[in-house]
Amino acid sequence: MILEAGKKIYFASDFHLGAPSHEKSREREDKIVRWLSSIQDSAQEIYLVGDLFDFWFEHKFTIPKGFIRLQGKIAELTDAGIPVNVFTGNHDMWMFDYLPKEIGIQLYREPIVLEYNGKKFFIGHGDGLGPGDKGYKFLKKVFANKFCQWCFTRLHPNFSFWLANISSKKSRLHTALDDEKYLGDDKEWLAIFSRETLEKEHFDYFVFGHRHYPIDITVGEYSKYINLGEWMNYHTYAQFDGEKLELKKFESQ
Repeated sequence: MILEAGKKIYFASDFHLGAPSHEKSREREDKIVRWLSSIQDSAQEIYLVGDLFDFWFEHKFTIPKGFIRLQGKIAELTDAGIPVNVFTGNHDMWMFDYLPKEIGIQLYREPIVLEYNGKKFFIGHGDGLGPGDKGYKFLKKVFANKFCQWCFTRLHPNFSFWLANISSKKSRLHTALDDEKYLGDDKEWLAIFSRETLEKEHFDYFVFGHRHYPIDITVGEYSKYINLGEWMNYHTYAQFDGEKLELKKFESQ
């Protein structure tokens, strides 16, 4: 795919709307909407790479309350003909058909490979990739199981949503220290995954979320791994202008 003159591709992830409180989440949601408004004229395509919500589950007639401003803004973008691609993450893997039908997103559950202006991209949330984390990889299979999802729908939303929010909070507390620093080449599992993938196939850019810490490093002679960071602390995103992909910060002050 070739970018139109003056157009860009944008990437962001890990908004974690709903956490840690309604007030903080609303403040962050407003900031995300301002960012989307700021890129609207220049965006050819937008990728939101997982964990938009700290928890999401769709019953047949029920979805979590809130997040109306973000949903409305995305609907405005897609109505204007700007493709918005959303990846499920480990916190919101239970997105189904509501958001694609109502606000026009393209939903992805697995990493995808794309090419823009001759540059090859590997894009995904990043959960379950690379070495280690066998406990989560097992849980991901459980959560993705249709029977387990059916069992969860048997619970009343008042209880099931409360239980899921408690679990999400514990997950964030467990990874909080890792979110504050670069762990090193031998411990950054998505960097390891990128290097191992390059042994089989060339990519110019690996674009992931999940890790929460903004990362922009070289993983091969002509290849970079960019982690998009998160919006609870860093407010970072990536921008591809047709020649290079750069990590940027929105409203740094």
